[in-house]
Amino acid sequence: MGIRLSVLDTSPIVQGSTPREALRNTADLAELAEELGFHRYWVPEHHGMRGVASSAPAVLVGHLATLTSRLRVGSGGVLLPNHPPLVVAEQFGTLAALHPGRIDLGVGRAPGGAPHVVSTLRRTDRPYREQLEELQALLDPADTVAVPVQGGNVPELWLLGSSPGTAELAAELGVPFAFARHLSPDETCRADLVSVSVIAAEDDARAEWLAGPIRAKVRSRREGNRILLPSPEDAHPGPDDGRVLVGGPETITRRLRAVLDEMGTEELMITSPIYHHADRRRSYELIAAIADDLSSSAPSGTAEP
Repeated sequence: MGIRLSVLDTSPIVQGSTPREALRNTADLAELAEELGFHRYWVPEHHGMRGVASSAPAVLVGHLATLTSRLRVGSGGVLLPNHPPLVVAEQFGTLAALHPGRIDLGVGRAPGGAPHVVSTLRRTDRPYREQLEELQALLDPADTVAVPVQGGNVPELWLLGSSPGTAELAAELGVPFAFARHLSPDETCRADLVSVSVIAAEDDARAEWLAGPIRAKVRSRREGNRILLPSPEDAHPGPDDGRVLVGGPETITRRLRAVLDEMGTEELMITSPIYHHADRRRSYELIAAIADDLSSSAPSGTAEP
């Protein structure tokens, strides 16, 4: 089996746009992803973040699954301490009943927002492992009170994280692990899926120009000033911190091969922090076009960190 390519989409609200526009762009990108042959499309749970429209993954997953027919759609992820496991099982069991064989339930434990926002969610103090084990039991169609799950309407459960410790927990529970390399690029651990931040363009120069906004946003955040993603024309970029892989097709092929070799995975989930939606679409088109090259072994000595 060749390398699988998937999409992680936060529904970014960029400067000058609105949540409605961001969610429309997500719907459009999901349809494109299916057309291009991507395997999964995940949306996250964030709260009180001005630049992120994806706050209710179960709702958004249902919408995207209706718009597509083959693409696996899921959460990347539901933040389990914010929700009773029964509610999560019921929501995603319902989705699995409506869209059989296509729903992923990725779960994590991050807060998902600033403390003053997260405090309104009434997060539980229960141990995370205890919550996960309860959720696993509720997703057993043979013995569950989560009625939508009964009869075999079971989403594929994934554990999300950005550290080797979470990978170990996933292995202990027998759950596939998705590693958030776009958040922790310096960590290395074995994972079933690895998320990577990528900006691709026709050549390296244009890709570097498209990367200006995310570098400006990172620089501003480090200075204590949170901004929406600016346009490339208005951006005042900071230095390249290595979190985003940037380049034309040859450069991106080389750098993604290095990630595949380092992480030992067969699935890459791509997130692309690009201002203009047309440029973001084009980035995914270019990444899809190099899928066959990624499936071949990287030539010795050419891998790039």
